[in-house]
Amino acid sequence: MPRPPETGSHPTDPGSARGVPQILADGPFRYRIPQSGRMRVPGIVFASAGLLAGAQEALRQVVDVACLPGIVTASFAMPDIHWGYGFPIGGVAATDVADGGVVSPGGVGFDISCGVRLLAADLDRDALARPRSGAGLIGRLMDGLGDVVPRGPGPGGVWQLADRQELDAVLRGGARYAVDRGHGQPRDLERCEDLGAVADVRLDQVGDQAARRGLRQVGSLGSGNHFLEVQYVADVRDERVATAYGLRLGQVCVMIHTGSRGLGHQVCSDHVRAMDAAMHRYGITVADRQLACAPVHSPEGQAYLGAMAAAANFGRANRQLLAEAARRVFAAAAGARLDLVYDVSHNLAALEHHEVDGVRRLLCVHRKGATRALPAGHPDLPPELLPVGQPVLIPGTMGTASYVLTGVRHNPAFFSTCHGAGRVMSRHAALRRVAGPQLKARLEHAGVVVRPGSWRGLAEEAPEAYKDVDAVVEAAEGAGLCRVVARLVPLGVVKG
Repeated sequence: MPRPPETGSHPTDPGSARGVPQILADGPFRYRIPQSGRMRVPGIVFASAGLLAGAQEALRQVVDVACLPGIVTASFAMPDIHWGYGFPIGGVAATDVADGGVVSPGGVGFDISCGVRLLAADLDRDALARPRSGAGLIGRLMDGLGDVVPRGPGPGGVWQLADRQELDAVLRGGARYAVDRGHGQPRDLERCEDLGAVADVRLDQVGDQAARRGLRQVGSLGSGNHFLEVQYVADVRDERVATAYGLRLGQVCVMIHTGSRGLGHQVCSDHVRAMDAAMHRYGITVADRQLACAPVHSPEGQAYLGAMAAAANFGRANRQLLAEAARRVFAAAAGARLDLVYDVSHNLAALEHHEVDGVRRLLCVHRKGATRALPAGHPDLPPELLPVGQPVLIPGTMGTASYVLTGVRHNPAFFSTCHGAGRVMSRHAALRRVAGPQLKARLEHAGVVVRPGSWRGLAEEAPEAYKDVDAVVEAAEGAGLCRVVARLVPLGVVKG
């Protein structure tokens, strides 16, 4: 199988020579790619005209996804769409399980359960500048976080597991296992997607190489676009919902963005290969081998879903451990407490019931670079969130902003929305334009304290390498995918 691409690099898939798909405007934030050729459904893209600039390769991938067996309604793309492995990043596709619907590892991505965790402090931004707190409080916080958060591409997690048996306990229990071992509090699980752990884990489908990669990475940030950021609530758009989430104007928060590290990457690699070898047995052909897939009910489909669930639980435990590290720093440096607002993935496939053409069906919903966004009253919400809906966490870029959204009832894309700003520049291109030390100086001049793991990693994630997150969120809200609750602005960032 082809190797996974670097995010933002130029594609080499066979569809790249087919020409730009026809795209028609259906409204200010909604575009349609008409069904044609092998497409089983149309493509629907939620974006503004400006956000679509340079997205031709990703739009071709929307078309390729629309050809998958069992796909229903549409091949959806979020406002932060950009080219990815097989599926576009910012892609949503649901297949009908009872009608030959497939599951595709490319529809989840290599960083299984990459997601975001937001914690709110009992501390206001003003306290960071009060004389009695010391002018250097934000610096001490960032120094402390930089010291305790393992980061970079290699091993070195907060939690050094003894052996495969202990790793398997993490893969079964996710954040629940971490809390049971004293790394957190029971309330954390109420504010975590799936109450902290995905069910139906298949430990036998997590190979030895994946396990070796995971043993020393539980509680680590990784590299790339992952970060731990200290922020404050700069704007509240919906005070009732913000209060229910535990947010208030001026409040200090911590946002953590990471996933399943090397274990998730290896799980994806292993199962893409298995499905690529098995597709002919099911009479499946795809436009791009990176879309390798198998029927949900097939042995290959069930094997992947079970391994994916295990990797997802690794990601949940990973963020739980990092949250506990941040809590210790805030308690020691500022005497402050951090409460969990929510933890949600944006790389996952889930079996969900949705109404399609007036019939309630069991669907395999792929969200790759897309966040689940449940509305108020949805039965999968914990009791305290039922009146207001699910917190949806949208990280921006260093020096810009991040958002807290909530789900809405008439979301047309299986209760999904965007996941971030969306990359527009490859890492190599960013390195050619930006130098790490100069970027750090620029950010700190703007009031953002930076603790980088490397100059290269910092430069690759320069704000100019991404779309305007404000425009992305405006398009998502304008398309009826979500509603804005609050806007958060960075004070400091720890990067891999």
